[in-house]
Amino acid sequence: KQMEQKKTNKNLKWYVLGVLIALCIVYFAVPSVNAYVNNAAAILGSANVDAVIEFIRSYGPYAMAFSFLLMVFSSLIAPLPAFLITFSNAAIFGWWQGAILSWSSAMAGAALCFFIARALGRDTVEKFAGRGALASVEGYFEKYGTKTILVCRLLPFVSFDAVSYFAGLTPIKFWPFVIATGIGQL
Repeated sequence: KQMEQKKTNKNLKWYVLGVLIALCIVYFAVPSVNAYVNNAAAILGSANVDAVIEFIRSYGPYAMAFSFLLMVFSSLIAPLPAFLITFSNAAIFGWWQGAILSWSSAMAGAALCFFIARALGRDTVEKFAGRGALASVEGYFEKYGTKTILVCRLLPFVSFDAVSYFAGLTPIKFWPFVIATGIGQL
């Protein structure tokens, strides 16, 4: 059974890497995709809430679905500020619908980051983050468990994405991660 699990994990790792590589190829090979992604990143990176509101509103009846996907995308790409999308959601959809939209899409993004890290595994992530950095973060997660996630979600200067990715590399189970993230997000 353990051999079967390792084979499944290895297949999942290659699948995730394949999807990520395919997305990179599309980004670099298709000029319209490249221009669109760069434009979206520039709008989000501008720190201009009015520009983000205009961008989301430009999708008309699909604005809510687009905002959801935009928030998930910002979860995957660390430097994109999600708070602009959150403020925009409140301005466009009202405070309670905007809050539900922002919370649920941030949760979906956190879950996706968690699963990407689980699929790629520690050895792959160590190549990018470094073994020492990963070991120190993992020690903190092992010592404090889901409390680490909860506290990190409450601190505005701690990267939401990094916490989700690092949690996926630790022994923390998915549902305690989701519960701690959900409470911290509220």
